[in-house]
Amino acid sequence: MFCRSHHMILNKKQLILHVLRARSIARRYLITNGFDGSLTILGMVTGFYASGMTELSVAISACLGAVVALFISGLSSAYLSEKAEREKELHELEQALLVDLKESDYGQASRYLPILVALVNGFAPLLLSLIILLPLFFAEQLHALPSSPFINAIVVALICIFSLGVFLGKISKTFWLWSGLRTLIIAIVVGSPTIGWSLLE
Repeated sequence: MFCRSHHMILNKKQLILHVLRARSIARRYLITNGFDGSLTILGMVTGFYASGMTELSVAISACLGAVVALFISGLSSAYLSEKAEREKELHELEQALLVDLKESDYGQASRYLPILVALVNGFAPLLLSLIILLPLFFAEQLHALPSSPFINAIVVALICIFSLGVFLGKISKTFWLWSGLRTLIIAIVVGSPTIGWSLLE
């Protein structure tokens, strides 16, 4: 009886650690892949603006192609890597306890949590990229905006990247403004050479 209760307590502790670890990994994926996706679309939009692109439909199609690629890549890579890691941990725990844990809470978490992490990794760049592209969508539908839709998209991208930095600062318990400014500086470094080169031509 004691061994059974001890095993249940140990299993619950392992489950809690498993969930907490998965939340931490999901947060990292949210920031890293969201940051990568935002920078990718920022670079593309900046390039279109610097080249004098006027065909919004072409720019939108190109950006959506990149967005879909980021989504599928993030979804599949995170799922495959996390699934392999969880199966390895489950197998090692089963060997240590000499029991089959596939139907336990821990075993079920090992199957479901990679899906959760993969969804975060895939949807983070997808949603942020679509938000950045909103000015292009609006401009294509309304056919008139007070300023360049590419400039508007660049501003939205900088806001999104700054917000990711603020979120990162909250997680690391550092000064949120400095954390946001660091990511913003990186974004400006990405876009400024393209615009600067176009002005020199």
